[in-house]
Amino acid sequence: MTGLDTRVSAALRQRFAAELAPRFDRGWADAFAAVPRHLFVPRFYTQADDRSWRAVNCGDPGYLETIYSNQALTTQLDEQGIPTSSSSEPALMLEMLDALDAQEGDTVFELGTGTGYNAALLSHRLGDDNVTSLDVDPFLVETAAHRLETAGYRPFTTTGDGARGWSQRAPYSRIIATAALRALPAAFLDQAAPGAVIVAPIGYGVLRATVTDPGHATGWFLPTPAHFMPRRAPTTAPAFDAARSVKPTDTKVAPGNVLDHLRFPLSIALPGHSSCSWRDDDGALTAVGLWTEDGSTATAHVSGAVRQVGPRRLWDVVEDLAAIFHAVPRRNEFRVTITPSRQTVWYNAPGGPAWELLGGGAS
Repeated sequence: MTGLDTRVSAALRQRFAAELAPRFDRGWADAFAAVPRHLFVPRFYTQADDRSWRAVNCGDPGYLETIYSNQALTTQLDEQGIPTSSSSEPALMLEMLDALDAQEGDTVFELGTGTGYNAALLSHRLGDDNVTSLDVDPFLVETAAHRLETAGYRPFTTTGDGARGWSQRAPYSRIIATAALRALPAAFLDQAAPGAVIVAPIGYGVLRATVTDPGHATGWFLPTPAHFMPRRAPTTAPAFDAARSVKPTDTKVAPGNVLDHLRFPLSIALPGHSSCSWRDDDGALTAVGLWTEDGSTATAHVSGAVRQVGPRRLWDVVEDLAAIFHAVPRRNEFRVTITPSRQTVWYNAPGGPAWELLGGGAS
């Protein structure tokens, strides 16, 4: 087996595309059928029950069958074994490309080159000259450019902070991000053509926004859950030791599965938050922890005891959200209004619950 296309891989890809895209624009189905994903993912990593990683290489048993399946694939690990790049789940890629609604003549800016696979799909549909792709990792960009050329595509790729866009090739009629953001970067709006469509992961969802005036846009979230690699930034450790020293308060919101059913609104209200859980020897949940980069930390025990430290009382946010959402909310009921000074997510109606997106895209 080599990295080049074969009759077997071509047949698997045709079946993969047919299963993936029956309800979407035929042009994207053709792109998935034509672009050889295995050229962009010659190796991926799977995780065992003990959390260790195993590399799966081109030619290994099951490699092609996994490549041409609807699976997100981890493609890069750092020195600590933490994933730093991946090839996204193809069905989610397709839904985002469909939402982008790119047509012949559209120019596209992509934040997050990654493996280059998404840039190849865009190039196949729109032509090389209409695609601009940036990634902060020079190794990824160099590798992706080589794989793109091998596959017959030559979009413009370069290294840089994608949140700053690439003004040299602006304006763009379509903008797509394949790395998690906290808000739409100002550069996206500055470099967008009138009426441009922007598709970007925000929290645990995907925002589709349309530029209405310079610096202004409106939009909504796609119904599909999403979790993308965040843009690289320093992390902050939780202050659990400090939390143990404070007097607990009582909560009526038991930890249970509350963080799961609030996953999406919590990702909007507490962008970039992290969480963990503790279990006893029998596997029963005993407590959960929640923390953010500003040092705020909360622990909630199944007994109802909550301890909070830092500038924000994180469990208070959980309680507020639990009072609004008694069941898992639908993402497409969340709307977004963007102006040059603020980006606001509101639920159900303009006068309903609302949260301001902070960070200008920094993750």
